[in-house]
Amino acid sequence: MRRRFQGLHQADQSATSDIPDRTYLVSVHRAQYLWHAQKPYDLFCFSVLEPEQFAGKTVTGRVYCTAKVLWKLNWFPRDIGYDTEFLGRDEVDDKNLVGLRGVVKISHTVMNGTTLLNLDGFALAIQWGELSVVSPATASGPEDVG
Repeated sequence: MRRRFQGLHQADQSATSDIPDRTYLVSVHRAQYLWHAQKPYDLFCFSVLEPEQFAGKTVTGRVYCTAKVLWKLNWFPRDIGYDTEFLGRDEVDDKNLVGLRGVVKISHTVMNGTTLLNLDGFALAIQWGELSVVSPATASGPEDVG
């Protein structure tokens, strides 16, 4: 059976173009570990809180769990206020990440025709005031928020 959906070919493009490359104050909406033979990863769904014009939008990104990039999996929970006692025991409980707030710097990369969202840096929510002052148009390079 063939069905027609008006605008279906644009659905994927609009999802990534709604959120430009910049720093956002977010809340973790969902966290889920997904196993993959070569690159297991944690998938995070964030709800944007600030800046106001993007509030309510969702952003989904991956943090890989391979030995080469475990530093990022360590920085992310710590920098959004996750209990460091769990990290000290090498544990991450996805349920305890939900609801945490923090600052996330995102960018987009196109690889083989697919737009990928990168989580480039993280910071505590209390740092939002100082990190939000930097305008994406005036920033000369990547911000060090992690």
